[in-house]
Amino acid sequence: MTTDGAIQDLLRQLAPKVLAALIRRYGGFGASEDAVQEALLAAAVQWPQRGIPDNPRGWLFTVASRKLTDQNRSELARRRREETAAALAPRDELWEPGLDTGWPQDQDDTLILLFLCCHPVLSPVSQAALTLRAVGGLSTAEIARAFLTSEPAMTRRISRGKQSIKASGIGFELPPMEDQRGRLRVVLHVLYLIFNEGYTQTAGNDLTSEAIRLTREVHCLRPEDGEITGLLALMLLTEARRAARTRPDGTLIPLAEQDRGRWDSGAIAEGLSLVTQALSVGAAGPYMLQGAIAAVHAEAARPQDTDWPQILALYELLQQVLPSPVVTLNRAVALAMVHGPRAALSLLEILDADERLAGSHRLAATRAHLLEMAGDHAAACDCYRAAAGLTPSLQERRYLEDRAARLAPCAGG
Repeated sequence: MTTDGAIQDLLRQLAPKVLAALIRRYGGFGASEDAVQEALLAAAVQWPQRGIPDNPRGWLFTVASRKLTDQNRSELARRRREETAAALAPRDELWEPGLDTGWPQDQDDTLILLFLCCHPVLSPVSQAALTLRAVGGLSTAEIARAFLTSEPAMTRRISRGKQSIKASGIGFELPPMEDQRGRLRVVLHVLYLIFNEGYTQTAGNDLTSEAIRLTREVHCLRPEDGEITGLLALMLLTEARRAARTRPDGTLIPLAEQDRGRWDSGAIAEGLSLVTQALSVGAAGPYMLQGAIAAVHAEAARPQDTDWPQILALYELLQQVLPSPVVTLNRAVALAMVHGPRAALSLLEILDADERLAGSHRLAATRAHLLEMAGDHAAACDCYRAAAGLTPSLQERRYLEDRAARLAPCAGG
């Protein structure tokens, strides 16, 4: 017997394919997305009772097509989602729909749909929200919970995104070949943002799981792309540490203090294989390099076995490919492990005037860590406290305050 969970997983996988095909045939992102949501609702009601159709994708496409046609004819869009009867149509109408609907059986437009959701006309937040809704199959309520906002606020955000797409007149087609690589970088960046948003929320991993699933989808579409492969590896190797990342009270555990026996060995093995695959296809990009750094950490059975010279070399390459203050901060930690904390503290001085770090806790936290390594506990204590006052994360605040408290006796405070 098929479980409700298995049906939900299947619906989530099929949703972007059905939506993409519907947009290709009828146009209209917003109306097509609403029709797909109604078809998913009908399936969620009927399939657990009657079983999954022989062609579930064609079933959803047919039902969504009928919903869209009915909406266009009657102009009664207000009835969408409100009339349960629409989702419970007679068996002879919905149970085994005919498949002569023009469904492109061998065509998967998921990548085009991703390009559409990540179009530059949208803000990064709208790109992420629309991607999770249209490609990820998450409900508005789920997306709102994941981003720690209200459902009405997320509804407005998604609606504005749809309106922007409609107003811009964007066609449902792949960008010109010369634009695809640049647009694909936007897609990967959105998936990376979704993953990071979930990973910083230690209480749950819905977003990280969804980011990994969507990145797998893109990887299946473009397996030869080293950056996609590198991003998937980075996600898997990072997520593999989740179980060892926090204490029962939610306090963060730094990488060097984690119980590596709790790391997910299966995810690590897959991630390491993907890194090897990514680095064999050509020049290293930022996600490939970040995946390689995560791989070096994952290969070390103990913290003292970490190949810090290799990590430092990778960060130096990453700084050339993707110069940013965050990369510099991470490079400073690697530099400290290879050449000592004083050399790394000198590197941080160039970031003091960087406006991109203004108000961020990261610089103060990194400086505190390096000062602690150098034995200057009083200064480290002050920096930990300063960083704790800047971070919006309760878990990070607890960790930073705990580090300051540990050093206070040594600092004489």
